[in-house]
Amino acid sequence: MFEKSTWIRLPRNVVVGHGVRDEVLDVVDDLHLQGRPLFITSPTPREVAADPIAADFEAAGIDPAIVTIEKATFDAVERVIEAAEAEEVSYLVGIGGGKAIDIAKLASHHLDMGFLSVPTAASHDGIVSNRGSVPDGDSRHSVAAEPPLAVVADTGILAEAPWDLTTAGCADIISNYTAVMDWRLAQRLQDVEYSEYAAALSEMTAEILVDNADLIRPGLEESAWVVTKALMSSGVAMSIAGSSRPASGAEHLFSHQLDRLAPEAALHGHQVGVGSIMTAYLHQGENGIWRDIRDALSSIDAPTTAAELGIDDETIIESLTTCHEIRDRYTILGNGMNERAARDVATKTGVID
Repeated sequence: MFEKSTWIRLPRNVVVGHGVRDEVLDVVDDLHLQGRPLFITSPTPREVAADPIAADFEAAGIDPAIVTIEKATFDAVERVIEAAEAEEVSYLVGIGGGKAIDIAKLASHHLDMGFLSVPTAASHDGIVSNRGSVPDGDSRHSVAAEPPLAVVADTGILAEAPWDLTTAGCADIISNYTAVMDWRLAQRLQDVEYSEYAAALSEMTAEILVDNADLIRPGLEESAWVVTKALMSSGVAMSIAGSSRPASGAEHLFSHQLDRLAPEAALHGHQVGVGSIMTAYLHQGENGIWRDIRDALSSIDAPTTAAELGIDDETIIESLTTCHEIRDRYTILGNGMNERAARDVATKTGVID
């Protein structure tokens, strides 16, 4: 007897392109959202996006409350929740990079209140997914939440974001290759629930970026368009799967451990990109796709070595040998690598000298 079922929650509207910052109010109207919003943003995104959007709302007779956050922490989430309750708002709007949107996402989940995602940097696939990631002490937690009601991504703003944020977003997407490899391995060896559709979408997204890496350049809206659509697809794959599996495998465990061992040394996307080079080698060996991943990262100026990450070789080795302990997620790392094996893969892939 067939008893399988699923509940896929996706954004109702996705608006991407030049000048769409001016359409946020139209999106709110289309969603039939009523009442006062709370904008969650950070200093630079407030200047380039949140304040102009607030002016549009005020011209329409709506007075948005605004919370500006400096860092993504659970304390910041609590601050947003308290502000939402005090201001008696009806919905949230996350405007900024990963930290503002993740905080809005987690706060909206707690409040059982819808939110809109308005990214100002194409730095990771959280702009559309149902997962939120917030640092907690020396670790980072990925938490189940609700996807945004809508995403409004202005490619003009995204193209002007710092280039390293865009390359981090690209690297995050390219690492989907190894995340899906780990997912399939876990399905075969541990009978982990697996979605062919979500896996195919995630892999296709990574493939598009690898195939178009030579076309992704700073300051080009066309590049922002390609990267943003890829981030959207990756986030949707996670929503379809009901987990982060389509976009998070051993390379993410490696990155999370680096966050503990070398806090804020490098961007998340750059760390998972380097991790993906090594885990691709572990999956497929010398003749696998690890070189394609490395070359694609290199072509967009993303780091491919420990030195380019600004992290010493020994920290890379320590992360590889201990990151399997972070969470109960089966990957190619299994029960862990010993130091000799870790040093071997890091050396053969050129991550360390």
